[in-house]
Amino acid sequence: MALFKSFFLHVIGFLVLAGCGQSETVVEVALHPTKAHILYMATNDYIYKTRDGGTHWEKMSAGMTHSRVIALAIDPLFPANILAGTKGDAVYKSYDGGQRWVSRGTGLYEVTISSVVHQLVFAPGSSSHVFAATSLGVFESNDGGETWTKRMEGMKEVLMVISLDIDHQQPQTLYAGTSGGVYKSVDGAKTWEKVNTGLVAPDVLKSSRALGVTRIKVDPFNPDNVYTATLEGLYQTGNGGKSWNRIGESLPDHMLSELLLDSHQIGVMYVSHREGISRSEDGGVTWETRNAGLTNINIRALAISAIDSHVLYAGTNGKGLFRTNDSGMSWKPIPLVTQESLS
Repeated sequence: MALFKSFFLHVIGFLVLAGCGQSETVVEVALHPTKAHILYMATNDYIYKTRDGGTHWEKMSAGMTHSRVIALAIDPLFPANILAGTKGDAVYKSYDGGQRWVSRGTGLYEVTISSVVHQLVFAPGSSSHVFAATSLGVFESNDGGETWTKRMEGMKEVLMVISLDIDHQQPQTLYAGTSGGVYKSVDGAKTWEKVNTGLVAPDVLKSSRALGVTRIKVDPFNPDNVYTATLEGLYQTGNGGKSWNRIGESLPDHMLSELLLDSHQIGVMYVSHREGISRSEDGGVTWETRNAGLTNINIRALAISAIDSHVLYAGTNGKGLFRTNDSGMSWKPIPLVTQESLS
């Protein structure tokens, strides 16, 4: 567990502000669902927005405290609505594309200064139904993040939930990646069942400290096919979590921090690790490193465009934000040019 905690503490680095000589981490990147030129990124101190594909950026943190933003989620139907999960200050919401933020922590009463909102996920096709993965469990909102209810029935051996994903074909089915492996719900998070067979050795199956999951993703083409990135490698199930197999043995590093599935191409996926970014075209069987142009391979955030899946963004721990337009074959830096840095 010490390794699990140190990993998340380690992924705090530095982003170069153009013209300022100042450094910040790119903690998270969120892409507008229909307008390719609009995106958001969170650093150690602020949220920034660009309306021109990264040529210029605006600081977007009015109304927030100085709590570090860990997660961003854009409303898929009304993209002006944005949720931000923080370290130590629950959830904030913006109703105007990030111009102003208001605290929305009702129901997250247990989230204290020591806890983290790791991920926020909108249910498919919904503006009101949202789930939060936090260091104190899973929370659900049915009013767009205004109020929250804890959903941990069945998760008796674990509190820290790092990642969530939802079956887009059956939205009542969810998977949760935790410090103790994977849990599955088939009733919209009302109850959970541990599905760790093959993920955790039988002799430590009951230990909540057995495995650190960093990201979990449901295959958009086959919902029985689910991938789990962990601090000890990549796993895949083809039967909805009944059993898991270790894949990606050829990856240059097995401490995985991010996992993306291409929703336009079957079998195409990306992972990030201590050696940079790797891409697979066959569902994780074989891999190719895609680091050309990256001046720092310590990756904190990965995002793939829903409009053009050849376009990806990578946030690093030392050299800021990068973009690729060719599926990672080449990366180019996107300087954080703000009005302040130009003045």
